[in-house]
Amino acid sequence: MAAKDVPLHDAVKPLQWLLGKWKGEGKGIYPTIEDFNYIEDLEFYHVGQPMLQFSFSSVNKATNKPLHREAGFLRIKPGTNQVAFISSHNNGVSEMAEGTVGSQCITVESHTLGRMSFGKDPKTKKLKRTINLDGDTLHQILYMETDVTPLTEHLRATYRKI
Repeated sequence: MAAKDVPLHDAVKPLQWLLGKWKGEGKGIYPTIEDFNYIEDLEFYHVGQPMLQFSFSSVNKATNKPLHREAGFLRIKPGTNQVAFISSHNNGVSEMAEGTVGSQCITVESHTLGRMSFGKDPKTKKLKRTINLDGDTLHQILYMETDVTPLTEHLRATYRKI
């Protein structure tokens, strides 16, 4: 979805290792649910603005049933390693997370979560994620805290660029 012939904005060059389409598999675990395996597509793209846009889309590996959808923006504070991960989830959660980008690694933690009024309990209270590139393999780990479970690993996935 990147705009053709539009140069990458200088501000997001430290994030350019994310650009492209990725496909992978992951495992979901959490104390309050049954473990599950999933397949996920990620895309990070730009349109020349000082941010990347992204979309995540997953299906249950066993049933091919659609699971999680997420879309948003990854911004970097120019001249720093500070990033903002702004995301809207199909389960009615909107996430504002901030953190840092290092050498092909991003770590962010939510400071604000919005929730639709008729969202399913338990309430998500915090999200924390790491995304890192190791060789040609992208890894993502997501931790989640709810009003009944402390911050705990929830999702772990590995992706390859397609």
